[in-house]
Amino acid sequence: MTFCIGIKVREGIVALADTRIVRGSEQSNKQKLAEFQHNGQSLFTMTSGLRSVRDKAITYLDESLRNDSSDVNRLYQIVNRFGEQIRRVKDEDGAALQSTNHKFNSHAIIGGRLFGDLSPQLFYVYPEGNWIEAAEDAPYYVIGRTYYGKPILDRLLTYDTPLRSAVGLALLAFDATRASVTDVDYPIDVAVLSNQSTIPTFSRYTEADLATTTAWWSNTLKDALPQLPMQWADDLLANSQSQGVNQSMQQQ
Repeated sequence: MTFCIGIKVREGIVALADTRIVRGSEQSNKQKLAEFQHNGQSLFTMTSGLRSVRDKAITYLDESLRNDSSDVNRLYQIVNRFGEQIRRVKDEDGAALQSTNHKFNSHAIIGGRLFGDLSPQLFYVYPEGNWIEAAEDAPYYVIGRTYYGKPILDRLLTYDTPLRSAVGLALLAFDATRASVTDVDYPIDVAVLSNQSTIPTFSRYTEADLATTTAWWSNTLKDALPQLPMQWADDLLANSQSQGVNQSMQQQ
C-alpha cells in the first residue's frame, strides 16, 4: 500500500511519502515522491495505485510537454494534461487490467509552482482525470492509507498552521499510519516549498534519523494519559470496583 500526504498552508506546501512496496510476502522500497522538471521549474508528484499506470502517465505527460509547452505556465495546466494522460492510459490499458482483476485506481497529488503561479499550488487528481485544488477549508490530501493519520490532521492542521508545524504534522500522520499497518514504512521522502521559493527542497529520512522526534511524541502521549481529566468516570469506576468486591465475597 502507500502513504502520501500533501499539505498547503499559508506559508507554502509540504509533501511526504513512504517508500514501502509489498508484493505478497516480498517487501522492497521505491520512491513515490518524484521530482518532475518543466521549463527549469521543479514540481513533485505522488501517486497511489498501480505503478505501471503512474509511470506510463508521467511518460506521456513528459512527451506532451516536449511536443508543445507554449501555453503551460501555471501548475493547473500541467495537472490538466496529467489528467488527460490518465484517461489515455485507462483507454489503452483499462480493459486488460480489469480482465486480470486489477483496479484502475490511480490517485495523484501534484504540487509546485510555475512562473505564472502567484504562490505554491497543490492538487489532488482522481482516477477519472478530474482534479480539485487545496484550499483554506481543505488544506491537505492523503492517498493510499488514508484513515489512520486523519484524526491528528483534522484536530490540529489549519491553513494558518506554520510551515514548520505542517512538516511535523505530516510526519506524525505518517507515524500514526505506520504504527497501525505493515505496508507503510521508512524511509520517507519529504518536499517543502515555501512562498519565498520557486523550487521545492527534497530530502529522504530513515527511521534512525527521526527516532528522537517519534520517541518524544510517544513519550509525551504516555505522560499525558495519567493527567487526563477523568472525574466524569468516578462513579462508573467506583460502582465497578464495588461490584467486584461483592462478587468476590459471594464466591467465598
